[in-house]
Amino acid sequence: MCGIVGAVAKQDVLPALIEGLRRLEYRGYDSSGVAILDAQHRLNRERAVGKVADLEHVLASKSVTGVTGIAHTRWATHGRPTEKNAHPHVCRKAVAVVHNGIIENHEPLREQQVEKGYEFTSDTDTEVIAHQVYDHITAGATLFDAVRATADELDGAFALGVICTHEPDRLVAARRGSPLVIGVGDGEYFIASDVAALIANTQNFIFLEDGDVAELSRDGLRVVDGSGAPVERPVKKTGLSTESVELGDYRHYMLKEIFEQGRAVANTLEGRISGDRLLEATFGPDAEAIFDRVRHVQIIACGTSYHAGLVARHWLESLANVACSVEVASEFRYRRHVLPAGTLTVTISQSGETSDTLAALAEARRLGIPHALTICNVPESSLVRESDLILMTHAGPEIGVASTKAFTTQLVTLMLLVIALGRRNGMAPEIEAALVTELRTLPAKIERALELETVIASIAEQFADKHHALFLGRGAHFPVAMEGALKLKEISYVHAEAYPAGELKHGPLALVDAAMPVIAVAPNNELLGKLKANLQEVRARGGELIVFADPATGIAEEDGIQVLDVAPVNDAISPIIYTIPLQLLAYHVALIKGTDVDKPRNLAKSVTVE
Repeated sequence: MCGIVGAVAKQDVLPALIEGLRRLEYRGYDSSGVAILDAQHRLNRERAVGKVADLEHVLASKSVTGVTGIAHTRWATHGRPTEKNAHPHVCRKAVAVVHNGIIENHEPLREQQVEKGYEFTSDTDTEVIAHQVYDHITAGATLFDAVRATADELDGAFALGVICTHEPDRLVAARRGSPLVIGVGDGEYFIASDVAALIANTQNFIFLEDGDVAELSRDGLRVVDGSGAPVERPVKKTGLSTESVELGDYRHYMLKEIFEQGRAVANTLEGRISGDRLLEATFGPDAEAIFDRVRHVQIIACGTSYHAGLVARHWLESLANVACSVEVASEFRYRRHVLPAGTLTVTISQSGETSDTLAALAEARRLGIPHALTICNVPESSLVRESDLILMTHAGPEIGVASTKAFTTQLVTLMLLVIALGRRNGMAPEIEAALVTELRTLPAKIERALELETVIASIAEQFADKHHALFLGRGAHFPVAMEGALKLKEISYVHAEAYPAGELKHGPLALVDAAMPVIAVAPNNELLGKLKANLQEVRARGGELIVFADPATGIAEEDGIQVLDVAPVNDAISPIIYTIPLQLLAYHVALIKGTDVDKPRNLAKSVTVE
């Protein structure tokens, strides 16, 4: 969600700001805007509802240039998506602010500012920041000190970029709870909420810590921590390249990322297995001692990552003999827990910046859980920095809002954790060897699953007039059905729900008729007989079935039943393979529905607010 870009440079910054906003479009947004200080130190602001292209259209008829500026893509929280609510927000044509996050005490601040004579032109929580900074400046503070003082007066989470006509060669940034990076150029500096926004300008980045405030100018950079003490944050070179986030020959990023999954899984496994063994050192130098004490795993995640955790619970308990609980992060942080000794917290997040997951990890720490492992795709993220053990998914940049390759690589890394803990709980060496062998063959099996695209595209045409769908699975494939339903609703706006197949008779059968497609996941495992009975329950009520099945199941096509053969796969890793056709189905239904596949309405890629 919301994206920040800012720059203090040697040349006109508008092109860099617009390019940065384009690269942040994947995060999800409803409006955008820029504010630039011109050669006469005047503040010029332009905003537009809609896409960055709409902002560019507005700018085409304006003369907006300057060497200091900020820009933003907004995802509405306080106030509807309108031009007046779009960022940047300005106070008295002197101070401009861009903000990610939520200011929880904006109402009392607004009341105080109204009493002082400040006028509000938006419904947002952000505008109070601009007025507060201006108030400190008029009292004699520098821009840097005004932002520091304002940050201390704000409750909530935020990343800020602030410019001011009083100091036109300065850009001040602040971070608490929301990610913010500084790009280091040659005599110029940039800020952004995501490294991807700036890779066209620099490969060198400073990652601000919680509480940091930074002042950027062409002459240099200074950073202070939450206590006001000067600090040196290291400059790191990113491995992200411009090519890795380009669309290439694909119609959408989502399709590109679906087809990248074989390579992504191979990258995830590289250096982590040798022969038929897991290389446990991949978890970090302290992993062995920590894993020796684990008796229970508490998985915390949101959305797609939560579904990965549900699959992992089956694996941990059936393969590693380790008790496991899985909870949505936004629920975990708001209830009392009874967590046994020897609990390991495992957080899962594509971005590593999910606000609820970070807060849930903090709650787990408060409860006394000593160690945390994170599974993440962004090495510089907050979640990575807050965890003892780290297992990167190496999925590469994922631009489409609907997560695909992040999910499959999360499952792969979770299986590595299962093997590591299984070693300590009686997993036989031959079982480990078999699992590692299956992981090694995964990329090739993913490629085979992708060959179903043509037939899936044909089946998707049946959804042209459908508004509801039901997904069924059993065991570890119930979370796969949940993920399939989530993908369909996310990008095609078809209402979709998932149920354990055995739960049909307890309510969902009332919904089944010819107008509601029922999609079932049918691997060849010990639950097959039960699943077949559940499918017959659907047919007996006139339901239309689409079944993704192992050929050995013996499920045959007949009137009302379409069967797509999924190549035989070991039951342990089958959830990873059966995810692929469900992703393709969602994608092709979205094409038929004519939705914005990569940027579905109302959603954001990185959810950095509660």
